[in-house]
Amino acid sequence: MLTIKDVRKQFGSFTAVEGLNLEIPKGEIFGLLGANGAGKTTTFRMILGLLTPTRGEISWNEKEISYETSDLVGYLPEERGLYPKLTVREQLIYLGQLRGMSRTLIQEQTEKWLKRFGAEEYLNKKVESLSKGNQQKIQFIAAVLHRPELLILDEPFSGLDPVNVELLKNAVHELKKEGTTIVFSSHRMEHVEELCEHLCIMHKGNSVVHGSLKDIKRAFGKKNVSVKADFDLRYLKDTKGVLKHRLTADGITLQVEREEVANDLFQAIQAKGFVRKFELEEPSLNDIFIEKVGVVHE
Repeated sequence: MLTIKDVRKQFGSFTAVEGLNLEIPKGEIFGLLGANGAGKTTTFRMILGLLTPTRGEISWNEKEISYETSDLVGYLPEERGLYPKLTVREQLIYLGQLRGMSRTLIQEQTEKWLKRFGAEEYLNKKVESLSKGNQQKIQFIAAVLHRPELLILDEPFSGLDPVNVELLKNAVHELKKEGTTIVFSSHRMEHVEELCEHLCIMHKGNSVVHGSLKDIKRAFGKKNVSVKADFDLRYLKDTKGVLKHRLTADGITLQVEREEVANDLFQAIQAKGFVRKFELEEPSLNDIFIEKVGVVHE
């Protein structure tokens, strides 16, 4: 288990993280979210032992994370962290040996992951010659090559097309099944909803939402109603209890303050014409993020 207990980090008079408390069990994918400057990267760097908390404790399996335990941790940073002049082979051998791996094991793992990502042809190419998406795949391989117990993924899908996003998501699911604990951050809320059972939203160094995704959505209270019809639906926005609305090409999406308002909307469209869709939906994580943080996560 990764335990973050009453952690605070100050840089002079500036507080980057304030009183953060998290417990992340083995084999779980945990989402750590927040807008730029929320304190996510500072938290990641404290977990990695690159920064020392001003106050509080961070431990892995009840032991302090240090250079002695660093081989148990894998990290994929948001920024590119590869050596551009080295070939992929040279890169992975160097980073694997830093983790204490033998050349034989490095070769086995390299072949396995390159084959999985359909990237065998890049083995002897310099990193700088690869596309942004292929560099991201190599950087992911570097983060998991030594089979870490704890894996930190900061914007792992950056620069990837939809096909490669699916490849990477499948790899993350497989690592979870093998028992790897994964702390995951992304600007794409749909990826977080798909991958994470529990999450924390940070804002200005503080945790403003924390818990299971299901409980967070249930506690939010507000719902979304999606309507598609062959007639003008704009009048629905004036229904009592409608908080927001967004017109689409063939309908309207409305945020309502409680589930009962959906019944009023349903009554309002009866006998008006042909209705193609009427669906009551849970609030999206993006809705919750905007409500709690006050900005669009982009």
